[in-house]
Amino acid sequence: MKNNFLVAQSVLENLDWVVLGIYFLALVAVAVWVVLQKNKNTEDYFLAGRNVGWFVIGASIFASNIGSEHVVGLAGTGFESGTPMAHYELHAWIVLLLGWLFLPFYIRSGAFTMPEFLEKRFDSRSRWFLSLFSLVAYVLTKVSVTIYAGGIVVSELLGIPFWYGAIGIVIFTGIYTVIGGMKAVIYTETLQTVILILGSIIITYLGLQEVGGWSQLRETVTTVSPDHFNMWRPMSDPNFPWTGLLIGGTIVGIWYWCTDQYIVQRTLAANNIKIGRRGAIFGAYLKLLPILIFLVPGIIAFALSIQNPEVFSVEKADRAFPMLVKTLLPVGLKGLVAGGLMAALMSSLASVFNSCSTIFTIDIYKKLKPNKSEKSLLTTGKIATGFIVVLGIIWIPIMEKIGGGVMYQYLQNVQSYIAPPVTAVFLLGIIWKRVNSSAAITTLLAGLGLLIIRLSSEIYYQPQIAAGENIDGFIYSFATINFAHMAIFMFIFSVILCISVSLATTAPDYSLIKGLSFGTLTEEQRAANKNSYDRIDVVLSVILVLLVIGVLSYFTG
Repeated sequence: MKNNFLVAQSVLENLDWVVLGIYFLALVAVAVWVVLQKNKNTEDYFLAGRNVGWFVIGASIFASNIGSEHVVGLAGTGFESGTPMAHYELHAWIVLLLGWLFLPFYIRSGAFTMPEFLEKRFDSRSRWFLSLFSLVAYVLTKVSVTIYAGGIVVSELLGIPFWYGAIGIVIFTGIYTVIGGMKAVIYTETLQTVILILGSIIITYLGLQEVGGWSQLRETVTTVSPDHFNMWRPMSDPNFPWTGLLIGGTIVGIWYWCTDQYIVQRTLAANNIKIGRRGAIFGAYLKLLPILIFLVPGIIAFALSIQNPEVFSVEKADRAFPMLVKTLLPVGLKGLVAGGLMAALMSSLASVFNSCSTIFTIDIYKKLKPNKSEKSLLTTGKIATGFIVVLGIIWIPIMEKIGGGVMYQYLQNVQSYIAPPVTAVFLLGIIWKRVNSSAAITTLLAGLGLLIIRLSSEIYYQPQIAAGENIDGFIYSFATINFAHMAIFMFIFSVILCISVSLATTAPDYSLIKGLSFGTLTEEQRAANKNSYDRIDVVLSVILVLLVIGVLSYFTG
């Protein structure tokens, strides 16, 4: 583990440093421009004044999703296992679901946050649960994992110690997030998206040229690993069962793309449903890119390591992308891609910081101190962001101990157990007006209970699982169910529980949830819904769904 923190030799040359310097100056210029515009109130600070265009929203959704651990990890998965993980990148159609199904209800409610929407639809108990749950989950997973992976990327690229890289990026990102709020986050992310996509496309293009084209790539890889281009592994596959990836992945995808503050906050920055939906449609198209610009380079690295192992050797799968940067890119472009990789880290980190401070300020502080002025809430938001930055730094030494081991794997699996109850409550709450507050809080608490039991049993039986032992007993069987299949079972349980409790208890007061569920929409709201999209929105959405089906059909081995 220690070797991750040794000082590496920088892969950058003088011209690369110049390019990287220009990129950072551009980033600072954008941040300063935003800061000079001043945030007048909480709407300005947390939702960029609800006045952001569709292009910026889409770019920000993409940049928030793509972290450095995503870039490095997805290329590593492409190198080691091939295309099964592409299922998660094809969640582009779920981003459409955010724009078409969920967003109209969110914007209509006027909510700043997802917990606030739950309070408007159900009651304050659900809001408190989701607020506290989200904050803990963000610090334990998103903040820590992003800082840890980012520190390794920065130290490798720049040839500086891990600690300098990690803390430097955290502080730089923290400063512009604290001062500029959502506006600084969303506009710097737009620049970062352009740089990241440009750099990664260049790597894919040069890699395909080096390997001898697409058909040569397929031939080289399938000779050694016949299943590398097959997304559809059998149900019994221990790592990538197609049922888990397709169905379990969709449940996690709806939670992540349609109900998580981290992503949804970008669309809430639109001043109407039409702009927000178009931002989601654009974000959905961008979401298809990681297969081409991260996963395929991983497969290219695998092919090159077969064709010419002396030049293109990869010690560990996660080093596949950095290896391509070092070996394929000419001077100058290395600096651009290094900027892109750091952009991926900073955009994810800025999004987490901003989402955490929004939830803390609006859902916790404002609830406890309802009479505080807008100025006081702004100050609290900035302090909260600063506090999350400090927590992130404190967490680095802990991540150093657990980062490469079993715990990192648990942190990745946790979202498969977090997602099902939250997805069930949001989805049923919007689709069916009969779902009441008792059903919502019961489902969320039962889901938390299942999450704790599953993780505890998994940790307890870890030595036996690692040794491949087969022990009789219900708890052991429960602990060894594939995590994606577990998400399916938990979702079915959550849906049945939510419906049962709703039917067994009093119906909600429909006048209080007007416009927050399909069954409570007024005629005016239905008419406004119809007027909120054009034919072009429908056509672009249909084309995207056809593209997803096309990719799923192509990668069948």
